[in-house]
Amino acid sequence: MGGQDSARRTVLVVEDEEDVREMLRTFLEQQGYRVLEAGDGEAAVEVAGRERPDLIVLDLQLPKLDGVTAAQRIRQLPGLERVPILTNSAYGTRGIDLFLRIDTLGAGQTDYLTKPLNLEELDEMIQRLLAAE
Repeated sequence: MGGQDSARRTVLVVEDEEDVREMLRTFLEQQGYRVLEAGDGEAAVEVAGRERPDLIVLDLQLPKLDGVTAAQRIRQLPGLERVPILTNSAYGTRGIDLFLRIDTLGAGQTDYLTKPLNLEELDEMIQRLLAAE
């Protein structure tokens, strides 16, 4: 797991459930990524604008600002128009319905992973999205 370039890559994890966010941070750090965190959609936009992550793992169901709206705002920030975004949701078809609105997110790579998260699949998707940049 973990790509050769992962040590130079920054991943922003946006997740309102602290235990899930901590699990993702621990896993991604073990893969060699620098990990940033945000617990809601507004914080995601602020952290992304300040830190310019290489990829964002974004829960679609967030307080303050839902994931799709947060992604739209992030993609409007200078230099982040094409940042890869890996969305996820525990809401199955409702999450997929939200994901289907990705055409409003611009030209950057976007993908969807259901919860509960399979960490091996997550790692493979992150590597693929970063390689496609």
